[in-house]
Amino acid sequence: MAHPPRSAGQDDGTGAPAPPPAVVLEDVRKTYGDVRAVDGVSFTIARGEFFGLLGPNGAGKTTLIEIMEGLRKADAGTVGVLGTPPWPRDTALLPRLGVQTQASAFFVRLTAAEHLRTVAALYGADHDAAARTLRTVGLDEQADIRVEDLSGGQRQRLAIGAALVHDPELIFLDEPTAALDPQARRSLWRVLRDLKRAGRTIVYTTHHLDEAEALCDRVAIMAKGRVTALDSPNRLIAGSSAVTRLLVPADRLDLGAARELPGVLRADLDGDVVVLQAADAGPVLAAVAEVAGLQGVQTRTATLEDVYLGLTGQTVGEQL
Repeated sequence: MAHPPRSAGQDDGTGAPAPPPAVVLEDVRKTYGDVRAVDGVSFTIARGEFFGLLGPNGAGKTTLIEIMEGLRKADAGTVGVLGTPPWPRDTALLPRLGVQTQASAFFVRLTAAEHLRTVAALYGADHDAAARTLRTVGLDEQADIRVEDLSGGQRQRLAIGAALVHDPELIFLDEPTAALDPQARRSLWRVLRDLKRAGRTIVYTTHHLDEAEALCDRVAIMAKGRVTALDSPNRLIAGSSAVTRLLVPADRLDLGAARELPGVLRADLDGDVVVLQAADAGPVLAAVAEVAGLQGVQTRTATLEDVYLGLTGQTVGEQL
């Protein structure tokens, strides 16, 4: 979904007013001394939306998430979470939220099942909640393994399970695939896709832009406390000026000759390939075919990472 659905109070087709959006932010601001950590942020997150919050370290993502979670008070602006202000801390709102942080805390001497049963009990969830959640995050076979003996990927699944076990309406996932190897990360994607298909409302931060492109309905890209772009990944890519890249083996095409090809905006040597940038790949491919042939030539179309780099001017994860 590129845009959130009807606003709160509008008829949902059944004659009853629609519930309020999951999150509504209006001109939210937070400063620390001379630093504007959050500088006039406004957006709405619809119920059932998988919403990504992206940006370099220091962009204001964590501060904004903590404001939504009720951990920090905004200096100015309006914050609504499930139709209510999260600050001051509202004990009635907390059970409706699920939170997974980068540094999740575990009862490491307990088994995975015991850990989730303990968390479920703290929220007053029903007796079978832990078993259901273990199935949801794919840890059925690890139920009787101590948390301290789980792999990194399994612990990340358990952290997500702890955020889900009480069946919250809104889930915050902060870098859930950080520090995982590629296989574990892709495995966790399946869990996240299942949550998305189940209609969970998720606010999600990540530095893996391919992940955001694959999973999120919409993303907000932040830089220096402001939202610089907000839309679906496909719309952001389609509306960007990101170029197509052609990778040609360097032993087949001289860099100087590459720069003279019609339609080439830029050519650079990167290891054993010449990287050509073009607004329209067709004419450049035809020119490459004439002078070097197309064997071994690869095409890289624009991605969300290209949009991100164009807006932030930084590599993923780089400090401001």
